[in-house]
Amino acid sequence: MREISKHPVLSFERGKRIKFLFEGSPVTAYQGETVAMALYRNGIDVFSESPKLHRPRGMFCAIGKCSSCMMRVNGVPNVRTCILPVREGMTVERQKGLGEKPSKAVKYPPPVIREEKVAIVGSGPAGLSAAITLAENGVAPLIIEQNPRLGGQLIKQTHKFFGSERENAGKRGIDIASEMIESVKKAGVEFYLNSTAFGFYEGKTLGVFAENKLLKIRSKYFIFATGAAEKMIPFEGNDLPGVFGAGAAQTMMNVYGIKPGENVLMVGAGNVGLIVSYQMLQAGINVKAVIEAAPKIGGYFVHAAKIRRFGVPIYTSTTIKKAIGERRVEKAVIVSLNKKFEEIPGTEKALDVDTICLATGLIPSVSLLAQSGVRMKYVSALGGYVPLRNKYLRTSLPNVYVAGDITGIEEASTAILEGEIAAYSILSDMGKDVEKELSDAISELSELRSGPFGAKIVFGMKEVQYE
Repeated sequence: MREISKHPVLSFERGKRIKFLFEGSPVTAYQGETVAMALYRNGIDVFSESPKLHRPRGMFCAIGKCSSCMMRVNGVPNVRTCILPVREGMTVERQKGLGEKPSKAVKYPPPVIREEKVAIVGSGPAGLSAAITLAENGVAPLIIEQNPRLGGQLIKQTHKFFGSERENAGKRGIDIASEMIESVKKAGVEFYLNSTAFGFYEGKTLGVFAENKLLKIRSKYFIFATGAAEKMIPFEGNDLPGVFGAGAAQTMMNVYGIKPGENVLMVGAGNVGLIVSYQMLQAGINVKAVIEAAPKIGGYFVHAAKIRRFGVPIYTSTTIKKAIGERRVEKAVIVSLNKKFEEIPGTEKALDVDTICLATGLIPSVSLLAQSGVRMKYVSALGGYVPLRNKYLRTSLPNVYVAGDITGIEEASTAILEGEIAAYSILSDMGKDVEKELSDAISELSELRSGPFGAKIVFGMKEVQYE
């Protein structure tokens, strides 16, 4: 079993025990956890086989944004088990390749058409902030969230935030999430969980599969706060079970109380890599090393100091060369790099690890917007393709706004402010007297980006922001 028994910050309230069938054998799960988490907690690493080479595949992102955890559930292939809650008696099977067609045809009722004032896609810090701002000003939005819980990345961030009181300094992300979720619920904001927004048509209609039915959501205004996806890097064996994104490791540990592994190599020494390494140490996991391809760490010194006090080495100018293993990671080979980021022959070193965690960046999740015709531009400083928008976060489609990591990879504090700006912009367009609040939020966001860590973002914004 891979359960975390003791934790200095978290206590895990696990639901009642239920059982489902995995390839004919009963598996015990906790009500409220996902199928993938239940399987991994019970020591099952391999969820599927790749289509061509039949290599084993396991979980990677744990938030429904990749295909690594797709399995056959109740006779239906290609189900993302990392966001599917367990149900008593369900049947789960490993999937080979692209999967065979369903065992039987499923008939769904006719689409349900909903007319809304504002629809928000995503319930991370940006989406929740926008919903709260709208509700406080008399406008009831509808939230669409593909994961089983509201809160996005905040629900797994146990570290304390920096900055001012307005930016939640001194509060843990999990506590900020709890407060925001409580505010949304108190305001009576309606939301769909476990709901997939699969298409955005003509900038007016959002196609959503929710609660086993098709929804056509028509709204005058949309806010897309879809966040970002984990970035994979190329190295031999990077598809082995046991290679996780840093966010997936956080989800396992801090949401479900499950250890990703016992001995871990962390790839990336930015703030995410350093913070997640420390959280692993808190969970009783042995972090064998943190490696960074750049000649110096990219995160705050205070985060690096925490893990160094535990004796964890941080190797700069070092990258991962390959992962070794049959059905999951068994070793990792790292190698030193010269000033041109070329491997230095003879510097290879093998580490006995069962887990490789990648904190190598995020990619904005823009597919729905790109499909709808919103103008996009690739900006490396912002993490990839991002939508063009003005300072009010309005895109090239006048009724469509964006907030959070979909606009460029930043911190939760900026996502919260962007959620407010998008909401106030819509309220202003509706004729509400919120000009001062809107101006103040824009000024505060500019001030938040004025530090050294915001310089890259400010530079990138010049590429995508129009008047």
